[in-house]
Amino acid sequence: MNPALISKAKKIKLVITDIDGVWTDAKMYYSADGMAFKAFSYYDGMGVSLLKKAGLHVAIITGEFSKEVEVRAKKLNIEDVYLGESNKLSILEKLLVKYELTTDEVAYIGDDINDYECMQVAGFTAAPPNTPVFSMLSPDILLTRRGGDGAFREFADIILLAKGLSKN
Repeated sequence: MNPALISKAKKIKLVITDIDGVWTDAKMYYSADGMAFKAFSYYDGMGVSLLKKAGLHVAIITGEFSKEVEVRAKKLNIEDVYLGESNKLSILEKLLVKYELTTDEVAYIGDDINDYECMQVAGFTAAPPNTPVFSMLSPDILLTRRGGDGAFREFADIILLAKGLSKN
């Protein structure tokens, strides 16, 4: 990773993540009776655990209201979970105040149009390679792992490595 990106990643104290297309493969699965299902990668859960162990905060902001996300976040002990949010930037701003941070101390990973504003503000950004709007989002890093296949974990590992908190 180039020195400018390492410098950005070293400052991070809060990692904000979108869910669909980042923690999931951006597909909706339905049973015959209309029940919706999402699949999550264990790799991303370990990424949350490693970030929290290193003293970083993790927040979820998603445009979908999803019971599956609520359950997954609870299992991972993520305190800041915002479901069904159409104005993600306002939530990011609330988190800045809550944790007394500057935008340089916030990392954001997203994959679509509704992540654009946050990705223009956050100090360090990433998107999985399956994003349909890479050129619009212009993330600092285009990850190698796809959404639903450890993209969040890859971003977490990059941050921890830059901070000297990972041997990866």
